[in-house]
Amino acid sequence: QVQVVESGGGLVQAGGSLTLSCVSSGDIFSITAMGWYRQVPGKQREFVAGVINGGSPNYGDSVKGRFIVSRDGAKNTMSLEMNLLKPEDTAVYYCAAAGQGVTVPSLGIGFDYWGKGTLVAISS
Repeated sequence: QVQVVESGGGLVQAGGSLTLSCVSSGDIFSITAMGWYRQVPGKQREFVAGVINGGSPNYGDSVKGRFIVSRDGAKNTMSLEMNLLKPEDTAVYYCAAAGQGVTVPSLGIGFDYWGKGTLVAISS
């Protein structure tokens, strides 16, 4: 089992920046990928960014060029640097980890372990 806990959410003005953090624990050696997702109540979950072990980061179209994801395998952490924030970035952001098996970060496939989420609110 893997546990992930995200933190760093808050209220930011449009155009500002915010960095989210995620810490994983438990059977961390089974993790093959990690990702960030977000969801607005009443809407579908949206892929934000993800990194497969040994691969390059991938980003959702709506955040490309503004968000940066990074992983530190030694510290079992992942961060999401969010820049040029927009009101439409407002959502609950979730950290997720994938174990063995088929993993498609953009679709959330293979991501079995999820945090409880952290709220990011952007004011206009």
